[in-house]
Amino acid sequence: MGEPTTYELEGGVATITLRRPEERNALSAELVDSLAGHLDRAADDEGCRVVVLTNEGTTFSAGADLKGGGIGRVGLAGLLRAILDHDKPVVGRIAGHCMGGGVGLAAACDLSVAAADARFGFTEVRVGVAPAIISVVCLAKMRRGDALELFLSGERVSAARACEVGLVTTTVDRDGLDEAVGRVVGQLLRGAPGALAAAKALVGTVPALGRDEAFEWTSRLSAELFSSEEAREGMAAFREKRPPAWSPEER
Repeated sequence: MGEPTTYELEGGVATITLRRPEERNALSAELVDSLAGHLDRAADDEGCRVVVLTNEGTTFSAGADLKGGGIGRVGLAGLLRAILDHDKPVVGRIAGHCMGGGVGLAAACDLSVAAADARFGFTEVRVGVAPAIISVVCLAKMRRGDALELFLSGERVSAARACEVGLVTTTVDRDGLDEAVGRVVGQLLRGAPGALAAAKALVGTVPALGRDEAFEWTSRLSAELFSSEEAREGMAAFREKRPPAWSPEER
């Protein structure tokens, strides 16, 4: 059957693909561990600047594997942490339906583009459970009223509605999915790797800090960034009216 996820690196972009369409890419222990392993690989891969997470088949992920089989080495919480804490931007190419834990997987991505014909749903209540673990990533992006409506109803909604409530960044017709993802990735590749990691850390850290602690932490971070080699190169490139060394335009 092969690996449940695959890893391909091209042009600074590591594409990780969920490859169990016959099982609707359910989050089995095997798939979760494989995906987490490839996220670790991307973190260590010096050639990787951006991670794209996508799927084969008509379902991005149907969520929990209701057939059982254990939680594996990583578990769902560990997988979502791996995306949130990844030091490289993770872009979701959502080319299929997302249900239950699959919505959490999509929401954990930093930026995401969903095919307009994809459907989304927190279907857990209809099988006697609740979207507990994924609520950590979903509630960070949703208004209270939207979360209550979707968590309690279990209703399946359009990609446009998922975008409206903040679960994905944008939606496009399926034929334009690759072009739209390419535009997002192209913008990210123009950012300095260390600066992108710092920007991601800001979003994940600052909201949880008190005001004074936040100013102290961001002041230290700002000083480190301004004294970095990346900043020196970026400012020199600006003065010299040329692309910085990390930009695809420079290659």
